[in-house]
Amino acid sequence: MGRREDFARTMRHEKPENLIIDFGGNPLSSMEGESENKLLEFLGFGKKQGGDLPFGKTRRLDERLLKYFDIDTRSVGEIFTPQDSHFQKISETEYIDEWGIRRRFTGLYWESVNTPLKGATLEELNAYRFPDPDSIDERQIAAHAARAKELYETTDYVICAEHPVYGIFELGCWMCGFEDFLYRMALDEEWIHRFFERVLEYQKKVIQRYYTAVGPYIHYTSSGDDFATQNAPFVSPDMFRERVKPYFKERIAYTKRFTKAKYLHHSCGSVYRLIDDLVDCGVEILNPIQPKAADMQPRGLKAAYGEKIVFHGGIDTQELLPFASESQIEETVHETIEILNRDGGYIFAAAHNIQPDVNPRSLTVMLNAARKYRRA
Repeated sequence: MGRREDFARTMRHEKPENLIIDFGGNPLSSMEGESENKLLEFLGFGKKQGGDLPFGKTRRLDERLLKYFDIDTRSVGEIFTPQDSHFQKISETEYIDEWGIRRRFTGLYWESVNTPLKGATLEELNAYRFPDPDSIDERQIAAHAARAKELYETTDYVICAEHPVYGIFELGCWMCGFEDFLYRMALDEEWIHRFFERVLEYQKKVIQRYYTAVGPYIHYTSSGDDFATQNAPFVSPDMFRERVKPYFKERIAYTKRFTKAKYLHHSCGSVYRLIDDLVDCGVEILNPIQPKAADMQPRGLKAAYGEKIVFHGGIDTQELLPFASESQIEETVHETIEILNRDGGYIFAAAHNIQPDVNPRSLTVMLNAARKYRRA
């Protein structure tokens, strides 16, 4: 049985012959640059080869790492920067992105350091220049389609199309600041709906171009939008249903017009109270399953939702991987696979991108343990 049949069985909630292992197969199961360099050095590979994307974008992992650990997934795509947008490179560590958000590299992430729509009136929102999706360079899309087609036709990897646009909720938090945006969520319904309408309009134009090109060659795709904190959703389930869900659901439905790929959604934190709504929106795979977040422990999730959704992730990056012993890491990997892969419905991955506080030996133990127990 090949990787793609194992993926298909996983999605049908049937136990695969071999558990699908994802490491770097999408931008939500990858590693930060410093961590990747440490791992390459630890394994004796030397410097990174290839995989870089345009300035400010997530890069792909070195193919040698993926082959070394026998990873089942490969990625295509990126979040696109239209040519007609606010984008401006200021320095090697600072730029203004396509939405007008100033981002500064802090050593690990590109953090937003201004909020262009904070305090904006409805009139100012309507007048604010959104990026023009029609100005995305067709050559960028064609390059990702060519990579997807080559992977589809010449390998047996499970192919993921990375999400081409930001999520509507996180984009609001970045453009307004969290305090201002959450205030509006509660008290300024008209402004919020207009903001989401404009973002969805942009998303749909990009989605149509992107998935028309890559859609025939991919097995799953993704969106990223953090709906929760460590302890609870940012807003109540009722407010999520009223304000956010209609636009998120339409994004997924529109995506599925252009591809038969399964749909993964990434949200950090405790999304337990939102899972039924995510399923109703069309989410088929939930990432990253952070076991240290409230109500996100594997055993309870499997019991409550194991027949409704496929789990992706589950290996703690907050305490386990940075601080645990090698035996503790292997035991946790084994236990997690036994729980979440019972009757299928699980894709193995860490519960976040690997950061520099995880030493390469611990990461190697995790991935080798996953390979060891992938038939558990």
